[in-house]
Amino acid sequence: MSELPYLDYDFDEEQGFEEPARAEPKALPASEKAGLALVGLGLLALIVQASGGPLAGTWPGLASSFGLLSLGGALTFWAQLAGTNPGIKHDGITFSSLLARGGLGWIAGILMTGLYVLLYWYPALLGHHADGSEPTGLVRVVDPLARVMTNSPASQWFLYGVLYTLAILVFSVRMVMKYRHNRYQQIRTASVAFFQLVFAWFLPNLLVYFQRPYMEFNGIWPLKQDYLWPDKVGGFLDAGPFGMFLLVFAVGLVIATPILTYFYGKRWYCSWVCGCGGLAETLGDPFRQLSDKSTGAWKLERWLIHSVLIFVLVTTALLWGNHSLGWFGNAYTFKAWYGFLIGAVFSGVVGVGFYPLLGSRVWCRFGCPQAAILGLFQRFFSRFRITTNGGQCMSCGNCSTYCEMGIDVRAYAEKGENIVRASCVGCGVCAAVCPRGVLKLENGTTHADRYEGSDQPLEAFKRALGPPTIP
Repeated sequence: MSELPYLDYDFDEEQGFEEPARAEPKALPASEKAGLALVGLGLLALIVQASGGPLAGTWPGLASSFGLLSLGGALTFWAQLAGTNPGIKHDGITFSSLLARGGLGWIAGILMTGLYVLLYWYPALLGHHADGSEPTGLVRVVDPLARVMTNSPASQWFLYGVLYTLAILVFSVRMVMKYRHNRYQQIRTASVAFFQLVFAWFLPNLLVYFQRPYMEFNGIWPLKQDYLWPDKVGGFLDAGPFGMFLLVFAVGLVIATPILTYFYGKRWYCSWVCGCGGLAETLGDPFRQLSDKSTGAWKLERWLIHSVLIFVLVTTALLWGNHSLGWFGNAYTFKAWYGFLIGAVFSGVVGVGFYPLLGSRVWCRFGCPQAAILGLFQRFFSRFRITTNGGQCMSCGNCSTYCEMGIDVRAYAEKGENIVRASCVGCGVCAAVCPRGVLKLENGTTHADRYEGSDQPLEAFKRALGPPTIP
């Protein structure tokens, strides 16, 4: 009988087991070093110019700060993944201080939250002055671009638009490299980057340049709640034929929403067009695993997001009642509170600032009224579903872990059930991280075969109004 092999280790009763051998640190490739160097130089230039340096407010200053930061960030993301085999790589996330609510995660959350607080309530600290004087600080850095794009000095909101767009573009490089084996993710990432750059930044600033009413063409009421509020509609009508075109475009998008959602689910907007979703899918992608999967979070989600929807519907009705009939004298109080609580605190400070703490879709999951409407259509009257092959599921849990909307995807996969949830944005990452191809995003030929009772959407909706049952 041969002897069994045994483990060879050193043990000392005084010191315990010896420290295990550690892997040799991996040398950074030259391209990644170059990218990090550009990021460092860009950050240094940004600090100098925000402090009133010699190039502040000039094109060379803009190029040496935000230009180098963007180029360096994109090069770094490309270099980090270019030398690896295609495929999902999530090793070490649980132990990352930045990505697992550690110290770096809290610092990042505080910095991002602080930026939104400054934007909304203390713009003077960023360099925008209410008296109309020339911009200073960070706002001055983007001033030359603002004068070309809008024919006016930069404001804190122009700075925000530049930062927002650059974040999506730079982190899109990371997404494309990370999912270079997945055509769906690559096309989806290119789509959100395009819509943000052209429809949400370039064209709206062009309208400002020609002194037309401001409008982000990828925004839809009620997410862009003021698009169908009396003041904005009046501005459209006062702008002549082009203003009428903008109003018809805004109304047309509202009408098209249920039609497109019937065919494609809410993913056509939330994961392909929307600017909020674009930032969540690029800048927020490293934090998607932080979404709360608990039953309590699911119940809170149901109440909170539909409460916000009711809030905006009531506010819109009150504003039009006041405008048309003179009723509801306190309508503009509702408008002010909606702008503060939902428009600023929820969608901005919490929705983006809390990425490193609560995940990337806090706003989309708990507060977005557009997502609420799309979700109702998707749940009860849409052909979209995620199909599952339960016989292949090995219960690894990757799908649930990386669902940014907090859906327990594994529970459906284990039972071989279609995933038809109002909150699902159809990002497809659950299917991308599945090692056995269990999940597939599909648009069926009808809405009636997705789950038991889906052939009677009104009855299914009535049942859903009752006490929630754990799926």
